[in-house]
Amino acid sequence: MSSAAAGEPEAARGAVEIHQGDNLAVARSFDDGSFTLVYLDPPFNTGRARERAVETARPVGEEPGIVRRGFHGREYERLRGDLRTYDDRFDDYWGFLEPRLAEAWRLLADDGTLYVHLDYREAHYAKVLMDALFGRERFLNELIWAYDFGGKTRRRWPTKHDTILVYVKDPDRYWFDSETVDREPYMAPGLVTPEKAERGKLPTDVWWHTIVPTTGREKTGYPTQKPEGVLRRIVQASSRPGDRVLDLFAGSGTTGAVASALGRDAVLVDDNPEAVEVMRARMPHARVVTAPAG
Repeated sequence: MSSAAAGEPEAARGAVEIHQGDNLAVARSFDDGSFTLVYLDPPFNTGRARERAVETARPVGEEPGIVRRGFHGREYERLRGDLRTYDDRFDDYWGFLEPRLAEAWRLLADDGTLYVHLDYREAHYAKVLMDALFGRERFLNELIWAYDFGGKTRRRWPTKHDTILVYVKDPDRYWFDSETVDREPYMAPGLVTPEKAERGKLPTDVWWHTIVPTTGREKTGYPTQKPEGVLRRIVQASSRPGDRVLDLFAGSGTTGAVASALGRDAVLVDDNPEAVEVMRARMPHARVVTAPAG
């Protein structure tokens, strides 16, 4: 896919809507296929029980009573049951996440892409179950976001990466524009031409990017804030100016801030009033929408 021509003016700032409320109820209020890009950064499952009702979604795209066959031809419910025997805490977490994944999938346009941001505790379980939910052929990438800040242990290899699983609604139609993505420096610039070194190289599926600095323009003080550079790369690659972008776990609003600056319209959802206040301060042009009742 080609990018905008050199010298072309930057895209106008995109609109931002902020919805305060339960993201499952809010998601159900949107029309099918409303978004080209959906980014989900759910709470990581650290072993604490969730104080939420578990709601099970039927396999995506199937009528009630029909079990979709996914991973290795095994029934989805059988697969989920097998995984539960390994870790019953995961079943509680997946019961929370599954219906939200189902709604995110419904909301994706035919050329849309879903990014699910997890850590080492759940990424492997989630990959297997998302293959079963969506179809393994719709899996596009496992992205590794690597960083080197925070506490370190001497009792094991320090954990310094997150995993982002990427699925596309239609493997034959999805939008992906590698030419617009911010490039990164060559690790050995002396081995390429000066022109290539100056331009930088296209990123791979391993992204080295610092966390949000404690001091700096981006810092909002919100504890789960993600760096703009990571979200910018996602938005640049998997949406176009004028497209709609959805974040159901919006937190500090990084997805919306980046999408709007790149000329995309963003819809952000969070049930935490503090998150909504942070987003309003960060994006004064955003419109706050009253969420539907759960």
